[in-house]
Amino acid sequence: MSNTVFDPKQHWENIYAKKGPQEVSWFQAMPTVSLDLFAEYRVPVGARIIDVGGGDSSLVDHLLDRGFTDVTVLDISGAALQKAQERLGTKGTTVQWIESDATTFDAPAPFDVWHDRAVFHFLTSEADVDRYLDRLSRLLKPGGLLILGTFSENGPEKCSGIPVHRYSEAEMVARLQRLCDRIKCFTVDHVTPFDTVQNFLFCAFRKAAF
Repeated sequence: MSNTVFDPKQHWENIYAKKGPQEVSWFQAMPTVSLDLFAEYRVPVGARIIDVGGGDSSLVDHLLDRGFTDVTVLDISGAALQKAQERLGTKGTTVQWIESDATTFDAPAPFDVWHDRAVFHFLTSEADVDRYLDRLSRLLKPGGLLILGTFSENGPEKCSGIPVHRYSEAEMVARLQRLCDRIKCFTVDHVTPFDTVQNFLFCAFRKAAF
């Protein structure tokens, strides 16, 4: 039996070093669900936004195209962030890029919108979940919007070769209720570049304004 300790940073650096955008299951040319939620909740273009685990996701491209001016992308993988920067070119110079673990990072100021479609379901220990929620509680402004996408109860048990935690709406709300109020939750099928289907749970929450 191997005693090798799993190194999440090395894992994701290897993935992004070896694979192109359409060679990973989470690829979306158009992140419609997330963009629709930004529109539904009328996020102002000057809002301070963070995409947690954004990597080389195209969400940042579409936010910039829609006029958003204060976007931060956080990812544990420097290779992922570099790919996004190269893709965006000069357009990406206004973006704040943070290479860090989502459970340990810090930022100079809190955010109006916290978006995560990539990280939370990979946190399979209570300690990691607690550290993540501690960051969320400190770095999402009162009244701020949380958009959280995870694998649903009908989603895959693993992604990128590692286990994930699949969420029901009840469990998601229970996890977040001490920090945020539920606005709505729904499930949606994501069709991967390999023509497989992954069922996601998306929830929108609002942090208490006091």
